[in-house]
Amino acid sequence: MPEAKFHIKRYDPARGEKDASRYDDFVVSYDSSLTVLEGLFSIQEQQDGSLAFRYCCRASICGSCAMYINGKYRLACQTNLRHVHADVITVEPMPHLPLVKDLVCDMSDFFAKYEYVKPWLIRNSAAPEREILQSPEERKKLDMPIDCILCGACYSSCPSVWTEDNYLGPAALLKAYRFEVDSRDEASKVRMPSWDNERGDYRCHTITNCVEACPKELNPTEGIQWLKMAAVRRRLFGRSR
Repeated sequence: MPEAKFHIKRYDPARGEKDASRYDDFVVSYDSSLTVLEGLFSIQEQQDGSLAFRYCCRASICGSCAMYINGKYRLACQTNLRHVHADVITVEPMPHLPLVKDLVCDMSDFFAKYEYVKPWLIRNSAAPEREILQSPEERKKLDMPIDCILCGACYSSCPSVWTEDNYLGPAALLKAYRFEVDSRDEASKVRMPSWDNERGDYRCHTITNCVEACPKELNPTEGIQWLKMAAVRRRLFGRSR
């Protein structure tokens, strides 16, 4: 039976600042294939019940098990050991985020910024009597941004987030883009002030770390550049689309 060695970064604030961080090694036996998430479950259930990590994959909420695995942002549930091609699986929490315990990051700031851009469909017109139809061309504009699963990998990887606490970050701005290009939405004047400022689209320096980090292969940078152009169009022509 094959075995996998896990090298896991641990963090326990109860141990005091000096001893809070460490690495622990575990060996997991498996039959044919094993994902990193399954390995973490095995460790937690059979070797160390104090190991903390976040997941909601089995409740149909994707993105919650994003981690830094062998030097790359990955979803633990989708990362099979056969695809990592390494003798040791190093599992760490997403960098540059405050930690709660072990692999669990504090995502409070991330979701506060996400909520700030009003990431929901807003209509000012009277409620329609039937569904609002979209043409194939209008729907195609949503193909990329709607696949965001809010895992936070882009946010964790962004140097502008590291150096500016108030920066909204690529995930929130991608969601703003998603509703700005939605032909059914009527809230451009309401939503635009939340991202058209120094803590929003202008803070992006087009480093594209977010593109590389995204496990869904999305392009937040593309969405942010569209927002910048939309802001210019609003100033010059009084419209954003």
